[in-house]
Amino acid sequence: MGKRVYIGNLPFSLTEEELRETFERHGAVTAVDIITDRESGRPRGFAFVEMEDPAAADAAIEFLDGSELGGRNLRVNEAQERRGGGGRR
Repeated sequence: MGKRVYIGNLPFSLTEEELRETFERHGAVTAVDIITDRESGRPRGFAFVEMEDPAAADAAIEFLDGSELGGRNLRVNEAQERRGGGGRR
């Protein structure tokens, strides 16, 4: 089973393909999900990448956390399981 990685502080102009290429340097990527605003459709500055090999995901986290991409310092760590809450009611 793969490992899901959280990437924060992304440049808003970053494409899914660019993010995939950045992570594929460390191992096979099975999914890329750049989070967008529901109303405007604009990127929110963070994404999730699913990597096939957990060891490759750990290596990517260690190498990419704090690195620069598009003029911004990335924040990269293992994604936490989503908790309930959030959203408006």
